[in-house]
Amino acid sequence: MIGIIAALPTQVINEVQTSANLIIFLIEVGVLSLVIAASVLLTQGMRRVPVQYAKRVVGRKQYGGTTQYLPLKINAAGVMPIIFAQSIMFIPSTIGTFFPENETVQFLTAWSADFTGLTYSVVFFVICVFFTYFYTAIAINPREMADTMKRQGGFIPGVRPGKATVEFIDNILTKITFPGSLFLSFIAILPAIVAQFGVTPGFALFFGGTSLLIIVGVALDTLQQIESHLMMRHYDGFMKSGKIRGRRRM
Repeated sequence: MIGIIAALPTQVINEVQTSANLIIFLIEVGVLSLVIAASVLLTQGMRRVPVQYAKRVVGRKQYGGTTQYLPLKINAAGVMPIIFAQSIMFIPSTIGTFFPENETVQFLTAWSADFTGLTYSVVFFVICVFFTYFYTAIAINPREMADTMKRQGGFIPGVRPGKATVEFIDNILTKITFPGSLFLSFIAILPAIVAQFGVTPGFALFFGGTSLLIIVGVALDTLQQIESHLMMRHYDGFMKSGKIRGRRRM
């Protein structure tokens, strides 16, 4: 994150020097702010599935009988799909370097050299969608969630424990991952789109891709860690009205 932010001042200066006027640069900053806000919503967005725990008596104490929530993130894969997709996109250009004299190979791999090209953006978008589903399927195991809830005496209201719960969670993951994958893939190709409007390539990289998601993800995680330590010491976060959305209510 620090390495990415360290390059920002230089790219901002280059963009100011190459912009036609100050108004265009301010519009670019405004668009960048909207993209950052949308990335925060993507990172923090989740579907909360209610989980009811049955009452049980141990000695003289009663446990359970409360309703909690199972948080299923819209973008559970994080920035990994973009990293995987970028690695795949390097393969055609790498193959082209092994056959510099072959015109057919150079023609077939020429599209991978321009990240602002339409073909590159379409292929990159599709690969990001695929890897979002792939990584989500690896990172989240609905069967393990269902077994854990069953052992702890929890169940989703209206859904039978066991196989029905696994299918219910898997169905929700499939539905919420679809818009999450589309939005994540759009963020991935956004630098190429912005570059078409005259933004310098260096500054355009901050409009999306791994750079933006790493900055947003690390910043949010750092704020949540600081706020959790403040709450443990009976402070009310940074400000009473400034609590981070999406964090667990105490």
